[in-house]
Amino acid sequence: MTVPPPLTLVLMGRTGNGKSATGNGILGKKAFVSRKSSSCITKTSSLEKCVRNDGQVINVIDTPGMFNSSGESRSTAKEIMKYMELGSEGINAVILVFSIRNRFTQEEEATIQTLQNTFGPKIVDYTIVILTGGDEFENDEDIEDYLSHECPMALKNILAACKNRCVIFDNKTKSEEKKDEQVKELLELVKEIIDQNGGHPYKPPLISNQKLEKEFDEVKTKLEHFCTQDHSYSDPKLEEKLNEFMSEVNNTLQRQLEEEREARRQVEEKTLKIQKQYNDETQKLNELLHCSLQIPPPVEVERQSERRLLIQSILANIKRLIRLLF
Repeated sequence: MTVPPPLTLVLMGRTGNGKSATGNGILGKKAFVSRKSSSCITKTSSLEKCVRNDGQVINVIDTPGMFNSSGESRSTAKEIMKYMELGSEGINAVILVFSIRNRFTQEEEATIQTLQNTFGPKIVDYTIVILTGGDEFENDEDIEDYLSHECPMALKNILAACKNRCVIFDNKTKSEEKKDEQVKELLELVKEIIDQNGGHPYKPPLISNQKLEKEFDEVKTKLEHFCTQDHSYSDPKLEEKLNEFMSEVNNTLQRQLEEEREARRQVEEKTLKIQKQYNDETQKLNELLHCSLQIPPPVEVERQSERRLLIQSILANIKRLIRLLF
């Protein structure tokens, strides 16, 4: 019998929606801490795995609350991106966990936009919705009844973006048969995603390269150190030093972009946006540098003041570039 290839699933959702309990349900064991106490909520991403009866390995990544608040979502996204790097084979499905018990928040209403802004526009092609709280359904009630009568419009919009891939999970059931049925239903949707994407797993754009990150950190440190120094504005070599720094930043970014182009069939929207911002900032710097080079080393007080303002403007633009790139 041929063993199916391993699957990697990422769980995302607001704290309290039952991500960890859902992860345990998928794994068939208590691998993630799942309690109501706020002191026990997931604070860092963690990976657990299981082997199903057919030999298939399932990797489940539990993540911190992604949609708790707009402020937390950004730091959580960085945490998730770093963890995704460990899965060199990519992600087979992203599982959005919502609870039918909890009120839909503004952050959750913007789920699709947040996901696409963070992980790239194609993320929705790999997304499945799990609704926890299945124990609250009546015996004769099913998902179609819920979607038709009780489902919030914001959730309906999310489901539409995910091509209505949705599973109801009852994480309180004691029935092993029911547990297995809901996991099988989920895995069928994962298989559907794999087939629709030509067997290619999802790899987020702009996955950081450790070597390049180190180079960026070194350049950032040099730039920040340079900006805090008490420069002699009459130094004719000051522009030359600035040009050297800008060249180093440019070369580092170009290396990263080249690696991204080789690793991706197309450059994601986020990469293009950063490239445009970078080009705009460097154009401003080049214009300032050009103006500065037209002014000879100052002799008169008035010329020295003019030169000082130009150099200060250059340093301010460098600081903005630091914030953009790092």
